[in-house]
Amino acid sequence: MNRGMSEIVKTISKIVAPFIIIFGISIVFYGHLTPGGGFPGGVVISASFVLLLLSYGKEKVLSKLSLEKSDILHNIGAILFLSIALIGFLEGIFFLNIFNKGKLFSLWSGGNLLFSNIAIGIKIGTSLFLGITLLSMVRIVCKDNKIEYFEKKEDIE
Repeated sequence: MNRGMSEIVKTISKIVAPFIIIFGISIVFYGHLTPGGGFPGGVVISASFVLLLLSYGKEKVLSKLSLEKSDILHNIGAILFLSIALIGFLEGIFFLNIFNKGKLFSLWSGGNLLFSNIAIGIKIGTSLFLGITLLSMVRIVCKDNKIEYFEKKEDIE
């Protein structure tokens, strides 16, 4: 059975998805200089995977980025963000910027804010990917005031 949408949608999404990922990464990296940051960058990055999920189906996307890998990335993002927050305790203050602030309007001018944006981008991107993928995998049916979960459409009576 052919999964996903038409060949036109598949081709366009295959061409556009890398550019969406690159745009999301640039939002994460330049979030302390421009409007953006870890949250909107993570949303854009996860949107590229959702585009591929809609156009190809879950099997193709999960072969590239499995649920286990995205869960590990989600945990890494959370640990990185917590580590950045706790590094400030070396000087006695939570979230203290211990990095050199650098030159104004350069990539390294934000101190540890850049690293916080990266950690949040990883966490939000994988969280949304996991949530949307899991929602696309399960069908919820209410029968006789009981909620049942089905993974395949054929299993529903």
